[in-house]
Amino acid sequence: MKTRHIVALIAGCTLYAAAAFGETQQTVLGGYSTQAGSSFTPSPDRGRSLFAANHSASADFPSCTKCHGSDPGASGKHAITGKTIAPMSARANPERFTDAAKTEKWFRRNCREVIGRECSAGEKADVLAYLIKGS
Repeated sequence: MKTRHIVALIAGCTLYAAAAFGETQQTVLGGYSTQAGSSFTPSPDRGRSLFAANHSASADFPSCTKCHGSDPGASGKHAITGKTIAPMSARANPERFTDAAKTEKWFRRNCREVIGRECSAGEKADVLAYLIKGS
């Protein structure tokens, strides 16, 4: 079995165990960090840069801040529907990122719409580090 598959298996088991025993933001962040590799350290600065960058994959959603706003501690507003979006910051919204499955669904949808592809585990860990620790 290749190293990458072993790391993915371990990360999957970590996320499964977290789901079975109650997840925390740190558990979800740790799962993505593990998937990214043993030498990876999440960076709130890289996460902030990715969150604020204009990716131009979509005219409707050029950046995360288009809907979520530049202040993760404040509510956002969906660019098309106008629906209010609860703050992304874990400090302002303690329920945020406490469910690995919901977090993965959020990343899958938003990365595809904004960046035009799936985010890597490292990118997910960086954004979570920013929204959990750095915002």
